[in-house]
Amino acid sequence: MGAREFSVLFGVILIVIMLIIPLPTVMLDILIIINISLALVIILVSMNTKEPLEFSIFPTLLLLVTLFRLGLNVSTTRSILGNAEAGNVIDTFGNFVIGGSVLVGFVVFLILIIIQFVVIVKGAERVSEVGARFTLDAMPGKQMSIDADLNAGMISEQEAKERREKIEQEADFYGSMDGASKFVKGDAIAGIVIVIINMIFGLVIGMVEHGMGVGEAAGTYTLLTVGDGLVSQIPALLVSTATGIVVTRAASEGNLGYDLTKQLFAFPTMLFVAAGAIFLLGVFTPIQMVLTTVIAAVLASLGYFLKRTEEKAGREEEEPEEAEEEGEMKSPENVVNLLTIDPIEFEFGYGLIPLADANQGGDLLDRVVMIRRQLALEMGMIVPVIRIRDNIQLQPNEYVIKMRGNEVAGGELLLDHYMAMSPGVEDESITGVETIEPAFGLPALWIGEEMKEQAELAGYTVVDPPSVVSTHLTEVIKAHAHELVGREETKQLVDHLKESYPTLVEEVTPNPLGLGEIQKVLSNLLKENVSIRNLPAIFETLAEYGPLTKDMTLVTEYVRQSLSRQITKQYASSNEPLYVITLSGAAEKKVADSVQHTEHGNYLAMNPEDSQKLVERIGKEAERLSEMGSVPVLLCSPAVRMYVYQLIERVFPQVSVLSYNELEPTVEVQSVGVVNVE
Repeated sequence: MGAREFSVLFGVILIVIMLIIPLPTVMLDILIIINISLALVIILVSMNTKEPLEFSIFPTLLLLVTLFRLGLNVSTTRSILGNAEAGNVIDTFGNFVIGGSVLVGFVVFLILIIIQFVVIVKGAERVSEVGARFTLDAMPGKQMSIDADLNAGMISEQEAKERREKIEQEADFYGSMDGASKFVKGDAIAGIVIVIINMIFGLVIGMVEHGMGVGEAAGTYTLLTVGDGLVSQIPALLVSTATGIVVTRAASEGNLGYDLTKQLFAFPTMLFVAAGAIFLLGVFTPIQMVLTTVIAAVLASLGYFLKRTEEKAGREEEEPEEAEEEGEMKSPENVVNLLTIDPIEFEFGYGLIPLADANQGGDLLDRVVMIRRQLALEMGMIVPVIRIRDNIQLQPNEYVIKMRGNEVAGGELLLDHYMAMSPGVEDESITGVETIEPAFGLPALWIGEEMKEQAELAGYTVVDPPSVVSTHLTEVIKAHAHELVGREETKQLVDHLKESYPTLVEEVTPNPLGLGEIQKVLSNLLKENVSIRNLPAIFETLAEYGPLTKDMTLVTEYVRQSLSRQITKQYASSNEPLYVITLSGAAEKKVADSVQHTEHGNYLAMNPEDSQKLVERIGKEAERLSEMGSVPVLLCSPAVRMYVYQLIERVFPQVSVLSYNELEPTVEVQSVGVVNVE
């Protein structure tokens, strides 16, 4: 434990000692001076913070300082009532500061109490309460603003995380200050009560135990009590003022002194007006002309100086701006900035602006946040920030989705309509504008509000335009997920995994596999719609097979087999059999014989005529399986799975190719078709 931590613990123990054990007057003098010094430090620190969170420990510090002061009050009370003395500091305050007059000292003490309790403490308590309430009420709006900036690409994931943490800290701080301000209020009340107790019981003790007369007892104990009250209330007043400063401070670019002088003297002309008013005050009233003239001259001089400084700063600022603009036009960086390409862009015509405008009820930004979270859970990938912008070159109701600057999908929306998709049996009474559902290519209708309920009763699936866009965007990102996982994204995933599995990551990368090779495996998995969320299992396989081969396509096959439970759950239900089509032994042999082995890897080199026939037969069987209402799955041996997938991926991307080793033994498999070759 360091010296700092030990000093704080010692301070808390000292407070407890003060409450129980009598202290010598010399020790009391030292502690009283420490109390005043601590109060000065606190108010100076509060004045030099730029925002409240820079002094986040203040609520707890307020409790400790209040407890320290009350413990000091207990010790001084014990010394005053027991020995009729309280040390040099209190005696000095009782005689020198208040001139030995009990009545004057008591009045000064009462004024300090009134200032602290009625003005400062009451105001700080109210500001703390309102600040806590408004901070908590504003949290959801601030969180949505951060999400919107993140989705718009204005801030990074790390900046968004830092902003969210700051919002939570602000809520905690103002909530704590709301409670801590009650300590200050209680301290002020305790100060009044302690003084009254000391006066009453001091009079009684002086007369009964020490045989003093009424006047002598009143003079002795009241003088010490008032001195003690002043000694304790001056630090209390400083801490109360610090409390008010902290809770009333807003985030700014400077401390209190900087902001105060900058904003108070922001309008130099007003100083001339104030100078004129003070000068006229001396002319038309009995106030001495010398006094008002000097103050008016100081104000006028300050206004003149500030005005000259402001004009000079304005001229200097205009010149660099002009030079900077010219430099930017000539600078090569001006062109370089135009080369940046966003990973994902969503552009729309001006007619779809209400879709993204929160002021018009649009919730597209919130939906994008949910899409990124959904894909993180489903696919285990970090979806890059989606840039959302309007494009006047598009049709009013048109939108496009771009990947790496290239358009990959698009569609049209009718914002005041609903998209209705038939359950399979058409209802002629449901009429609307014919269209195609963009995500899955199904025939659909745009229907009005008046026909929505009728369509739902007829069994149609009815969705609103924002849901259509969200579904389309989700499916497009899934289909192109392998393009979005580059080396930078792979590094983020590896770094995240390293926090929990450092040994596993160190065994895989940078030796024997580099980031590029790991990225290749993850991209291969995503390309076939296999989630990479189970990174530990993937890295276990990479650690086992990575040193044996540099063919990442082959390593991907081993990874798929290690994810057999996940793949089985993705395609097969626990209660129903998995319907598949299979390759015949002759077809598998045909594929295996066509594989060419090279030092850079293996590839399929089948005769074009044979490959065309094989693809056509796979397509015919897959279509028959689709007509049965099942997802088309082609099952083959592990040795040829990746080559069969490479053969049909461009022609039939909807067909999933699985190997026998990728299915759990417990799943029931039923073959509904066999692909043969002549």
